[in-house]
Amino acid sequence: MPGAEQLNPRTMILTGAVNTPTLAVFRPDKAKDTGAAVLVCPGGGFYQLSMRDEGTDVGQWLASIGVTGVVLKYRIPNREGMPRYMAALQDAQRSMSIIRSKIKEWGLDPKRIGILGFSAGGQIAADVETNFDKRMYDPIDDMDKAETRPDFAVLIYPGGIFARNSNPPGLSADVRVTKDTPPTFLDMSYDDHDGTENVIYMFLALKKAGVPAEMHIFTEGGHGYGIRPSSAPHATWPARLQDWMNYRGYLKPAPAPAAAAPAAS
Repeated sequence: MPGAEQLNPRTMILTGAVNTPTLAVFRPDKAKDTGAAVLVCPGGGFYQLSMRDEGTDVGQWLASIGVTGVVLKYRIPNREGMPRYMAALQDAQRSMSIIRSKIKEWGLDPKRIGILGFSAGGQIAADVETNFDKRMYDPIDDMDKAETRPDFAVLIYPGGIFARNSNPPGLSADVRVTKDTPPTFLDMSYDDHDGTENVIYMFLALKKAGVPAEMHIFTEGGHGYGIRPSSAPHATWPARLQDWMNYRGYLKPAPAPAAAAPAAS
């Protein structure tokens, strides 16, 4: 994956093929920088990407609360011979390693690196947080020596987590929740066409494994609302997420740089 690319913040939907994944980095002001970072995975059903409401606007919002937002433009559509989500999962794992390889350069806290995904991107975030024990591609360079495990995950109206046709019903086979799965924030709406089972079954699996989790199911909102402002309750999810991140300690101020040792006399 090449270095960071600044995307046009007015781009609403990116359609068509993406053959080269890129990252857009949104850094907070130094006075507000908490040292936390979040990889953002937009949605779009693996055939398009919502690069504004679920991408650049989210990166800017994260920066406004002191978090480095890193927005991933992953490969679409699915690659022949691969599961439809695999190329995006590979790109997200690679991105987590890139972010962790930049910890010193960007002044990040290695224990506060998260991932946030919407819709199809939420499926990818769930796959990343539950498959950090196996890299889905052959290592490319030294950056891949850094681990892919996020310290926390945020799943906003995720799809593809619940396997409706399984017997008994449950999580998709690639979502492997264990006691080592990171703390997770989940959000969905009652009237979402993808079904609240995606977050309900994930929440139950997290609870069974003893993993801290918080779930919000709003009365309305449908699917794909991103971070657009609205007077409706579902639009309060960023505030609820900020509360959760603050309570979990992810927004604590970054530690001050260590003072240089006095010169020997």
